[in-house]
This record gives sequence, structure tokens and C-alpha cells, in this order.
Amino acid sequence: MARAEHSDAIELLIVEDDPGDVLLTREALSGSRIPHNLRVVEDGEAAVAYLRQEGEHAEAVRPDLVFLDLNLPRLDGREVLARVKSDPQLRTIPIVILTTSESQEDVRRSYDLHANAYVTKPVDLEDFTRIVRQVDEFFLSVAQLPSRS
Repeated sequence: MARAEHSDAIELLIVEDDPGDVLLTREALSGSRIPHNLRVVEDGEAAVAYLRQEGEHAEAVRPDLVFLDLNLPRLDGREVLARVKSDPQLRTIPIVILTTSESQEDVRRSYDLHANAYVTKPVDLEDFTRIVRQVDEFFLSVAQLPSRS
């Protein structure tokens, strides 16, 4: 495992307002061979507060990887991405955009804002599970991730 300097469990944060998509993602990751702790926040403001360890999230553990939807209430995913990647304390956290949008403008803008990957959510359950597992496998087994400190 590429994360030997961390505890055995990987910290994953899902930023998603659709409970069905959260459930699908949770199910897809349940088959992961890498132990993980999965945290969920449902809007963009909560995501920023979680990552900055503010308010009710003061004790939050810095995630090793974030799955971020673009279409969120209170603060959309593009703004969350812009804030995180412009913050010197947070910018090294890998962020995977996981969204229904296939818009080339969204893809381009997400990479301009320094997203680490852009993945369109498949409609088919099996495809969704396969894609989430592939992203999980790549980032948590193949890629070298930065330390949480």
C-alpha cells in the first residue's frame, strides 16, 4: 500500500447531496481491499468547513482523498474546488470530481481549478461501481499521496 506512513485506514471524504449517490459510492467502496473511513458532507459550505476543520468539524481528520460533486447546494463544487486548491494548507489533498455533468466546459474548468481527476457518473449501477472502484484503486494503491500533516 502506498500509504505506509499513515494509519492502516485511508480517510475518504464524499461531498455529495444526493443520498442515492452516497449509498452507491459507499456500496462501491465496501468491496475495497484497502481499509478506509468514509465521511460524507452534503453541501459545499460544509465541505469547506470540514476541510478547514471549522465549527462542528473542528475535530475532522484531514482526508487522503475527496470525491466532489459539482452540483451542490449552498456552495457549488467548482467554488469548493477553487477555495481548496487556493489554500496552501489544503491544496495537496487530491480531489476527484465525481459528477453527472459531461460538459466539456465543466471538465476544462475543473482541471483549470486543479482537480486531480474528472469522472462522469455512469447511469448503470455496475458501471458506477466499477468506476468508483477503479478511482479508489488508482489513488489508494497506485498513486503516491501526500502526508496528512
